Amino acid sequence: MSAATLRSLFTGVRNIGRTLSRADRIYQSPKRSFYLYSPEPFHPIPDKEPKWTTAEDAVEVVTSGMTIYVHGCAATPNVLLEALCKHGIESRIRNVELNHIHTEGPAIYNEPEYDGIFRSNSMFIGGNCRKAVADGRGDFVPIFLSEIPLLFRRKIYNVDVALIQVSPPDNHGFCTLGPSVDCTRAAVQNAKYIIAQVNPNMPRTFGDGVIHMSHCDVMVQVNEPLPELHITPMTEEENKIGALIAENLVQDGATLQMGIGSIPDCVLAKLKDHRDLGVHSEMFSDGIIDLVECGAITNARKVIQTGKIVGGFALGTNRLYRFMNNNPMVVMNDIAMVNNTAIICQNPKVTAINSCIEVDLTGQVVSDSIGTRMYSGVGGQIDFIRGAALGLDGQGKPILAMPSTTKRGDSKIVTTLREGAGVVTTRAHVHYVVTEYGIAYLFGKNLRQRAYELIRIAHPDHREALETAAFERLRVMPCP
Repeated sequence: MSAATLRSLFTGVRNIGRTLSRADRIYQSPKRSFYLYSPEPFHPIPDKEPKWTTAEDAVEVVTSGMTIYVHGCAATPNVLLEALCKHGIESRIRNVELNHIHTEGPAIYNEPEYDGIFRSNSMFIGGNCRKAVADGRGDFVPIFLSEIPLLFRRKIYNVDVALIQVSPPDNHGFCTLGPSVDCTRAAVQNAKYIIAQVNPNMPRTFGDGVIHMSHCDVMVQVNEPLPELHITPMTEEENKIGALIAENLVQDGATLQMGIGSIPDCVLAKLKDHRDLGVHSEMFSDGIIDLVECGAITNARKVIQTGKIVGGFALGTNRLYRFMNNNPMVVMNDIAMVNNTAIICQNPKVTAINSCIEVDLTGQVVSDSIGTRMYSGVGGQIDFIRGAALGLDGQGKPILAMPSTTKRGDSKIVTTLREGAGVVTTRAHVHYVVTEYGIAYLFGKNLRQRAYELIRIAHPDHREALETAAFERLRVMPCP
């Protein structure tokens, strides 16, 4: 098809659009390219430019019954969300579904007064959604992080409008999804209408998150600071766990994955004397910066994107966002690639460090709920636990870490899981479990051996009770 024919086609689409309502115009948008792993599918669309407008005008396209995708983590478009909530009340729209992973900000659409107008559908629950899910005003989808893009690519979720946040266009009209490419790339590729919040504070990142402005239907200029992850002081228990993992399980040349939470950060803080570490992780935070600056992280031995820090999303302080900005060492990719087990296992000495909530004496791991109360999500824990376990060099280390007790003093190593607790990592997946009292290696162990190893790293105040309960459950004494 010639360029002239294409221009004629798009001109016709625009002329038709002038006679339609805003909602109808969504379905007249030019189709976008779709290449699953291509680094840059978002080529310029000839003769198409976004309309620059206010947030209030931009969200007027949203009508009752629509399915919306919301960019998450540090890229949460809170100005657009605030305007959307105002529009929902004033226009009396109903039954609009908001799909997202963990978002940052107030998430006022989850407040009781928006019940019936908006319904949040979390694929990973953040703190701003837990109450809505617990009260029945929000939903949760159990799903591996690596498979979320399939919801959009297989049209299981048909996105009417995507609300995203991007870095400003460069001289060629290209923006980026900044610190949060994850599943947003797939959602944007399959959305019928795209509203972009353009923010100069968004870091310009390399990788799969580049998008030409012509793919956006509307752009809104804002100047808002990005959400920051407030770093809390490390506890004595977390420091001990970090030291145990760093000194015993992380080798020079290892490829690291860090789940969310303070324990992975504690591990990173203890790795400054290591050499040639690499990063291939669903997410990362400020902890990697010092390791790059001291020469511990070089990515030199990685097989996949050698020399690059590979991630799907990042959440940290402004120091992290400045570090990421225009940094060719950092590559933010589609989460279907980052969390692909077949890709993860090719890197050397894959060391996956994840947190959990509760572990029973057979090795079942709870990571997404506290009893029946949903707390977070499945995320990428299994993606990387399997990737490390299946490492082609045979030196991968799947690690699950947690303090031995809750803040109330209850043991996190339990005889049986709490009623309603969800198993994210099965007993067959578990290799290493770490508390401040030591490292339990469960792979290849039978149930009485597992019970012995886990009781050994439980808090001393609970070991006798656990041993008694283990005998009652297994009908045999735990032993090595």
